[in-house]
Amino acid sequence: MNVQPVLSVRGLDTRFATGDGVVHAVDHVSFDLMAGEVLGIVGESGSGKSVTALSVMKLVVCPPGQVSAGEITLDGEDILHIDEAQARRIRGSRIAMIFQDPMKSLNPVLTIGRQLTEVIAEHLGLDSQASRQRAIELLSAVGIPRAETRLGDYPHQFSGGMRQRVMIAIALSCDPRVLIADEATTALDVTIQAQIIDLVKRLADERDTAVIWISHDLGVVAGICDRVAVMYAGRIVEMGTVRDLFHRPSHGYTLGLLASTPRLDDAEDRRLQPIDGMPPNLTGPMSLCPFLPRCVHAIDTCHEKPPEWRQVADGHGTRCWADLGRYWRDGDP
Repeated sequence: MNVQPVLSVRGLDTRFATGDGVVHAVDHVSFDLMAGEVLGIVGESGSGKSVTALSVMKLVVCPPGQVSAGEITLDGEDILHIDEAQARRIRGSRIAMIFQDPMKSLNPVLTIGRQLTEVIAEHLGLDSQASRQRAIELLSAVGIPRAETRLGDYPHQFSGGMRQRVMIAIALSCDPRVLIADEATTALDVTIQAQIIDLVKRLADERDTAVIWISHDLGVVAGICDRVAVMYAGRIVEMGTVRDLFHRPSHGYTLGLLASTPRLDDAEDRRLQPIDGMPPNLTGPMSLCPFLPRCVHAIDTCHEKPPEWRQVADGHGTRCWADLGRYWRDGDP
């Protein structure tokens, strides 16, 4: 049994130079991703989720962005320091990404078939007929009816949900080792969303594809992910299994996210609790916990020294001094 991670990220720092100073968008992020595993990354807008994914894909534009420190290895191979030609060979074939906004990712003057077959021919070396047949199979797999006739259509002839499914088909076209889904189901209705989630789960199970699932929807995360990393102010503040995260939250921010999310088993009179305040300015120094000004669970230690990473249980860690055990619960996510 292979116990080596497919993707390993260590001490990743990504910064952006702006007129107001250097923004520390990703701050010393580390995680491992195993074959067949679905890792969820959650957090509010601006927490560093998408920039982490772009850093792994080597798509951070420099300038103004720069991956200033860290290590990224794919199947044991360093991919952080490879040149652009090598990165282009890896992107799409060994690691692929489903972007959040398909209208900005698809070329408006090329047909859907051209954009699909171009990727397939480039990375798999198939001829035009074989590439076209695979494109038809992929469009059918992601739920696009009459796939053969839709190959000649342009992006503007598809609905927003259909365009997102085309993006998913492109990402799956070369059977990547790692698939990064950045809000992949945001534009889809709940029925199609469920189909896409089932498709990604089947991909992970049958092909041993490792998946990073970036989302704001904790309900979707509970249904698809094996482990979850919670990001705040560019840092991973808690990481654990889905069950641990939903039933043993060990960081004030995680608890705030859960308190602001409705559950089917909630008491009828439970009110959702918003997280007061605003995220910190990432251009300024943060000597203490970045969530401290918004945290209602802070203790004296939180005001004295920065939080250290500590293990709450096997495979479950947090960057928080407070003991939140009184909020733990039993049952299913």
